[in-house]
Amino acid sequence: MSSSAQSSSDRPRPPKLDVEEYLTTAISSTPSDLHPFFESFQNLYSRKLWHQLTQKVDEFFDHTLAKPYRVDVFTRFVRDFEERLNPLRLAEMGIKISQDIDNPAQHLEFLTDLLSRITQDKSPDAHVLVLSTLAHAKLLFGDLEGSKTDIDAAWKVLDKVDAVENSVNGAYYRVAADYYKAKAEYAPYYRSSLLYLACVDLEKDMSQDERLLRAHDLALSAFLAETIYNFGELLMHPILDSLDGTPHEWIKKLLFTFNEGNIGKFEAQSPLFGQEPILLGNYPFLRQKICLMALIESVFARGAYDRTMSFQTISEETRLPLDEVEHLIMKALSLKLIRGSIDQVDQKAVITWVQPRVLSRIQIGKLADRLEAWKKKLDGVAERIAPELLVSS
Repeated sequence: MSSSAQSSSDRPRPPKLDVEEYLTTAISSTPSDLHPFFESFQNLYSRKLWHQLTQKVDEFFDHTLAKPYRVDVFTRFVRDFEERLNPLRLAEMGIKISQDIDNPAQHLEFLTDLLSRITQDKSPDAHVLVLSTLAHAKLLFGDLEGSKTDIDAAWKVLDKVDAVENSVNGAYYRVAADYYKAKAEYAPYYRSSLLYLACVDLEKDMSQDERLLRAHDLALSAFLAETIYNFGELLMHPILDSLDGTPHEWIKKLLFTFNEGNIGKFEAQSPLFGQEPILLGNYPFLRQKICLMALIESVFARGAYDRTMSFQTISEETRLPLDEVEHLIMKALSLKLIRGSIDQVDQKAVITWVQPRVLSRIQIGKLADRLEAWKKKLDGVAERIAPELLVSS
């Protein structure tokens, strides 16, 4: 017999719960305001009205006086009929209760035990929800390796499921983002955070402090990620409004500066970097990044047939010395921000493609102007060839 099979079969079964005894004892050992709940529990349990019983338990868990008794009710009462509950509903209930357990070892033990009862085969979405929550608890308690193991295991299940609740996706992307934050891996943090935000209601699911911290960290990761050169998705997200009216509001303005590739504004805002030591410490990288974004913006602003640029033009638009332009173009090519070739003899760059971008409203306006100009050119061509078509016909 394999060790895993043996451990499963040899695992001691929990003692049978004496529900009636527990509920009777609870009525005499809890505040009088909670007594009606336990009386309802007795009534609904005896009549096997599981749906109504679940609703009443939910109501109890939300009561202001119930917090000291929630773990007990879950482990000594709900545990008795949990197999009759929807697994995802059971997972959500257990996760809520786990927040009442302050002791790290007991907290992890509670979630691990819950996970063992909600298997991947039984309910993959509920399994991922509990596994992601367990991974987050391990992360908070300093077990990064254990957290990463659970994150990877959760993704293997999630990747095979066609559709799950937002709460399940949100739990996974939340812990993935926080793990990458702990590891200072900026690009994965940026992507995972945006995916997390797509799964939650900012007003209902996040406090003001949580929104502020997430917006702040997202902005810093956008600046410091070596592969993120398009901030459009973040700039249009309402999470950034959390920075308004705070000491971090200048970071939001700096995001727009980067997205515009505006080196003049970047230099004007650089004295503020002292407020964020991590930005100050990475100033050379940020200076190169704003130059690359200035190059991208310059190429994007040109028409498709006007993308042969001299080194001199690029030097002027990026404010780089002429002898550093070629290296900048090569960097942009290696990052796949542009495609094209370099003519070293004529000191020119021929750009054939620029990375697609999520556009800001200002950039959309510029694109609309270019489309309008293109339309006028087409109208002019039509007017010139119309008489020739009439004659030939």
